[in-house]
Amino acid sequence: MNSKHVLTLIITTSIIIGCKQNQSNQKQESTDATKDTIVFKSEPLVKNQYTADPSAHVFEDKIFIYPSHDWDSGEPEMDDGNHFNMKDYYVYSMESPTSEVVNHGKILDVEDVAWAKRQMWAPDATEKDGEYFFFFPAKDKDDIFRIGVAKSDKPEGPFTPEDEPIKGSFSIDPAVYKDTDGEYYMYFGGIWGGQLQRWLTGEYENEDNYPADDEPAVPAKVAKMSDDLLSFAEEPKDIEILDENGELITTGDNDRRFFEAAWVHKYNDKYYFSYSTGDTHNIAYAIGDSPYGPFTYQGVILEPVLGWTNHHSIVEFDGKWYIFFHDSSLSEGKTYLRSMKMMELEHDEEGKIKTLQSYTEVK
Repeated sequence: MNSKHVLTLIITTSIIIGCKQNQSNQKQESTDATKDTIVFKSEPLVKNQYTADPSAHVFEDKIFIYPSHDWDSGEPEMDDGNHFNMKDYYVYSMESPTSEVVNHGKILDVEDVAWAKRQMWAPDATEKDGEYFFFFPAKDKDDIFRIGVAKSDKPEGPFTPEDEPIKGSFSIDPAVYKDTDGEYYMYFGGIWGGQLQRWLTGEYENEDNYPADDEPAVPAKVAKMSDDLLSFAEEPKDIEILDENGELITTGDNDRRFFEAAWVHKYNDKYYFSYSTGDTHNIAYAIGDSPYGPFTYQGVILEPVLGWTNHHSIVEFDGKWYIFFHDSSLSEGKTYLRSMKMMELEHDEEGKIKTLQSYTEVK
């Protein structure tokens, strides 16, 4: 959800061309530095409003998608991500991966949540015993990110939020995985604007605190959920991501270290922990034998998209796997006005995920 660099681009005959990052400021610019035409491999699933961070699940034999809702609130672009000032959530569904996307309308507004102040970022949802649970991060009255939960008897909502956030929750990007044994786990966390780096001592600190480049990177978190899915059943634990030598990925390893957007899926009895590398713009993944990890880094699932951020989910439907993600193609490169897309994802015979590109460049 964070933005530090700017994607600059050229529009010719309504086709988006070439892009690069500007490290010095966050203002949108126009340049003809590359002269490369971008051809996208998929279209936005929704074109009448901006949708980001899509969380996809199969409920009632349909694909339901729970994204965040981008809009231009007028907040200036800053490293803390305040311009990602989302205030509500909508839910969408598809009968199949090729069918029309149905908008079921607004399911939750920041004004409905007693403890929340602003910035309703990437959510997730799950189902248990016919009841649906919607998990979402927001800043509380002290501008500290917490994670809330809301309930509904239908996957399309509307959802009724709990009066308080989940006790002991912090940071952003909740993703709740239902294991094959019926246990539920929440994965969460995000650095920079997501504040995860302010919790290294176990208590919130007002200043950022990052490990040195040669030290283990700030880890994502995981906690088993209580039976009612309204609280943690344990203290959150660190997610360990290991390199090929069994060593923890370090802070300086920007191409592989965790930044935000945790997601877990299971394939051939292995746990796939996927995530965004943030400022290097990859969706990467690691594999482990337990929902707690450790996870060994494997590679990149999705290469950088048009726009600064990326955030994904992975779901199986009718025997095939799909990745949902977002880019800034609909807004012509505005990094905080994004649109969700999807592509088919493949595991090879060894269980490795084939790397995808969301667009090609034509000279």
